[in-house]
Amino acid sequence: MKNRRDFLRKTFGLGAGLVAAPRLFATAQANATGMDMEHMGHGAQHSGGIASVETPDIPMLPWRMVDGAKEFHLVAEPVKQELMPGKVVNLWGYNGSAPGPTIEVVQGDRVRIIVDNHLPEPTSMHWHGFEVPVGMDGAPGSSQDPIAPGGRFVYEFTLHQEGTYFYHSHMAMQEMMGMLGAFIMHPKPAYNPPADRDFVILLQEYSVLPNNATPNSMNMEFNWLTFNGKSGPATTPLIVRLGQRVRIRIINLGMDHHPIHLHGHTFVVTGSEGGRQPKTTWAPGNTVLVGVAQSRDVEFVANNPGDWMLHCHLPHHMMNQMSSNVGPLTRRRGMAMGVSMENGMGMLDGTPGAPLGDDYGPSLGRGMGVGSTSDQPTGNGALSPEGAKQAMASRQDQSMSGMQGMQHGETEFPENANQVPGFPQDAFMEGPMMAMDKMVDKPENYGLRPGWSGFMMGMMTFVRVLPPDMYDKIMAMKSRQPNKEPRMPGMEHEPHGS
Repeated sequence: MKNRRDFLRKTFGLGAGLVAAPRLFATAQANATGMDMEHMGHGAQHSGGIASVETPDIPMLPWRMVDGAKEFHLVAEPVKQELMPGKVVNLWGYNGSAPGPTIEVVQGDRVRIIVDNHLPEPTSMHWHGFEVPVGMDGAPGSSQDPIAPGGRFVYEFTLHQEGTYFYHSHMAMQEMMGMLGAFIMHPKPAYNPPADRDFVILLQEYSVLPNNATPNSMNMEFNWLTFNGKSGPATTPLIVRLGQRVRIRIINLGMDHHPIHLHGHTFVVTGSEGGRQPKTTWAPGNTVLVGVAQSRDVEFVANNPGDWMLHCHLPHHMMNQMSSNVGPLTRRRGMAMGVSMENGMGMLDGTPGAPLGDDYGPSLGRGMGVGSTSDQPTGNGALSPEGAKQAMASRQDQSMSGMQGMQHGETEFPENANQVPGFPQDAFMEGPMMAMDKMVDKPENYGLRPGWSGFMMGMMTFVRVLPPDMYDKIMAMKSRQPNKEPRMPGMEHEPHGS
């Protein structure tokens, strides 16, 4: 018990996965040959016209050759993830990231993945869609024992498949805390036609109550929707040169299906979580439904220059903080929670009644005042034009003072706006008052229209189809950025960053 207490104390005391995890087990001897992991270039992993994948905002996982296998190392651990400027949440992931780093291999490779558990509870690792021996499947209780806190499991298999796959914990609520990563198997030989640019986007969703930093993994109402661990406008655009053939691999692991829509282009769906699809099945479209536990590959020729939105087309997924319990809190000050914390989170407290009844849900937005309950329903509340301006001004004075406010296209509300049923709707979900261009400044955003960030929320990003000069300029700016690739954890389990 002492070792377990020490483990928990050290794990959470060291910054939830952002800093060193303690040495918990004996050193494993690694007969390593070839290049060191931290120096392995991903572009050298394959050839023959295959483009390396890019997962914006997510690192690639380095590897090294050990006894004829490509050896990777994944550490399951708590992480702090910044969904957008000023919004840092407590998640669980791998190697300090949620989603975890992308693994990239070639069909026919033999791989060895060392998985260490730095979580406070058992975990497992499932290789989603892999045709591997049952002992390597990662299903706890059926193919292996769970990996205990401080424990390790070594997976090893030869890959005969190709396509867009992923890895994830097979403990259900751990999935909802962020434990997902992409696993890309390139074909041998290359697909025909080959892609010039190859991107990965992972879809996740979280329910984060007001003034909280830890998702409620049991809730069914999600208010933070992410591409690669970021919510718009913090998502990083996909940069392509005019005329290039583009592949986008979309992976979904959450509770919702997502119709992903691309502006300005027509694509074909070329693959799923089962691999490449026959060309006879390719049909033109601009929206693809990516169901839970599915992946979809779409391909198109970037022949239409411009900054094109790529987003989930479910209206609530084009927003952050769109839950009914949050909207009014951004407009008013001093609003009480209403029902108890347990009821507001949907937790049973022994009171008779249906667990999904009105009393088991957030009351913010339905009730107001110290004595509010869900029995006193209200809408979003009255918001006069003057009240809207005051609320926006006060918001600028708070933690998001770096926002550009209403610099770009200030909205003048009609005098009778509050008399129109349904008002307000987008008042604090999107619009010029939410612009934060400077806060999300990065090379990939260079040249976007001023105020663009005010309309880029939730599961949204851009595919920027650029002429050669602009493309080259942005890529040069990217090349001058500091290298953010994480150092590979040592095989002897030295603390991270040593």
